[in-house]
Amino acid sequence: MKVLRLSTQLHKWIALAVGIQVLFWVAGGLVMTAIPIETVRSEHHVREQVPAPLAFDDVVAPGVIARAQNLDVARAELKSTPRGTAWVLTPVEGEPVTVSATTGQAFPALDTATATQMAADAYRGDGTPVSASLLAVAPEETKREGPIWRVDFNDTERTTFYLSPQTGEVVTRRSDVWRFYDFFWRLHILDLEKGEDFNHPLLIGLTFLTFTIVITGFILLWIRVGRDIAVWRARRRDRTR
Repeated sequence: MKVLRLSTQLHKWIALAVGIQVLFWVAGGLVMTAIPIETVRSEHHVREQVPAPLAFDDVVAPGVIARAQNLDVARAELKSTPRGTAWVLTPVEGEPVTVSATTGQAFPALDTATATQMAADAYRGDGTPVSASLLAVAPEETKREGPIWRVDFNDTERTTFYLSPQTGEVVTRRSDVWRFYDFFWRLHILDLEKGEDFNHPLLIGLTFLTFTIVITGFILLWIRVGRDIAVWRARRRDRTR
């Protein structure tokens, strides 16, 4: 009986303590399974782009650009962008540098009209751009750093395209669907600040307590089923006498 009483008390009070978080876990799991990840990422709003051919004849060698900018380059990537062919030079130390592959210089600053048009060209759907702004610091939801262009659309999901200020590429997409999903994701992993840490003590502690509820629940089930079987056998013996 002591084991039953102890298991009952542990099960009751621990369940009360972690019950709300278990509700969040279940709700988060429902949201994450009910909403396709492609919708969360706004992939249905991405217009299929035909890759532009790289203009190799006009490309400035990366070594020439590196010497002109006094960079010790560890990696050079040549790619096609909405603003033309670009070199992305990754130095041994520091952040990557993006320049025009035909001039060896940084691309001219984007203006609002050009950024809006580039976002519209990359978008597929019923919405149209309603605002465009150059942000000095990328919002936390982009998971990026530095300046970034934000272009908002007036579709049902309030889709937002974030563009590179250098190349005009859409570097990430967000919407109210993503923000709704992200809210439950953060509740699910108990990292309300960044939504990235799976290993912080709060999550580990609550997971352990939830595991304790399961163990005590099995103990209670075992004891009570055993007791019910004993009562059933006793009644059966009484009938056969």
